[in-house]
Amino acid sequence: MAATRHVRSWLIHSWLIAGLTAVAAPGVAGRAHAQELTIGTIGSASDAPLFIADGMGYYAEQGLKVKFIRFDSAAKMIPSLGSGEVDVGSGATSAGLYNAVKRGIGIKIVSDKARNAKGYGFQAIMVRTDLLDGGKVKSLQDFKGLKVAMSANGNSENAIMNYALVKNGLSYADIDPVFLGFPNQIAAYANKAIDASLTVEPTVTEVLKLGTAKRLVGIDEVIPDCQTAVVFYSPKFAEAQPNNAKKFMVALVKAMRFYNDALKDGHIAGPNADQVVKILTEYSFLKDPAVHRAIISQAVDPDGQLDMSSLKMSWQFFVDTKQIDGSVKVDDVVDLSYVHEAAKKLGPYVKNAASH
Repeated sequence: MAATRHVRSWLIHSWLIAGLTAVAAPGVAGRAHAQELTIGTIGSASDAPLFIADGMGYYAEQGLKVKFIRFDSAAKMIPSLGSGEVDVGSGATSAGLYNAVKRGIGIKIVSDKARNAKGYGFQAIMVRTDLLDGGKVKSLQDFKGLKVAMSANGNSENAIMNYALVKNGLSYADIDPVFLGFPNQIAAYANKAIDASLTVEPTVTEVLKLGTAKRLVGIDEVIPDCQTAVVFYSPKFAEAQPNNAKKFMVALVKAMRFYNDALKDGHIAGPNADQVVKILTEYSFLKDPAVHRAIISQAVDPDGQLDMSSLKMSWQFFVDTKQIDGSVKVDDVVDLSYVHEAAKKLGPYVKNAASH
């Protein structure tokens, strides 16, 4: 994790291996007393609200400035969150989260980050093109023995994959899991090192463009409204900077609403689309605006609320596979007080409100 923290290069050679860079919002750097926060991201399209809050100056409005650090998965982010190296984290829930909390490390899930609402299945199960075209794989019922890539071991992707397999007469024990960061899955398909994957945008669109794999099913079809990613607060941040924790959430919820205003028919195609695409092109490793417009976008609750049922589904998988003992429950790691206060301060959300 420490190595990730010391990424210094601002040059992006290829989005297959690139990290994310942070660009301070105009005027933020000049605030001598602004509190700088470190935000861990996973490099997926669902980082949009975190970037929008900076690009639109919402952090600056709250007297905050931020820097972004990229991890392969939220599971790999947990130690840095626990130590306070990272103030705010983002990504999937994991067995490591519950085990850290059991050890007394008070990491909290504090808001929504991405969900697969109907028509917004930004997370999908992909299969190598030659396997589909050759008839070896026709559905999830044919996944027995396949090498299936996911971003990390012990995170909620494993639970989602298990849920999808069980619905089709198999289980997680029937596949050969391979753990690769999302961008690395692209090269793995090209090299035929994997047969299938559970992948998020923009990796889905990039793989489709290359033609090495095809989309089998969107997770919005498998588990409607599945909570794919959340936002975490480190205990050090929440305890030592309670006012900044509240301010951060006001900025983030405001950005979630701005992002929602840009959504239309599963894509970034609404009234705020041009501004959102510009920010994503500037902040993320994807520099092609057309790709941001082409991907299937994630949904996010405009008040930051969570889909607790899918979080509990993942928790149950961790218990069943003996990755956690179950003594720490989902409710023990969730604290929605920040989003409740932020939503109250911002007032009721009205889609496409002119006040933005």
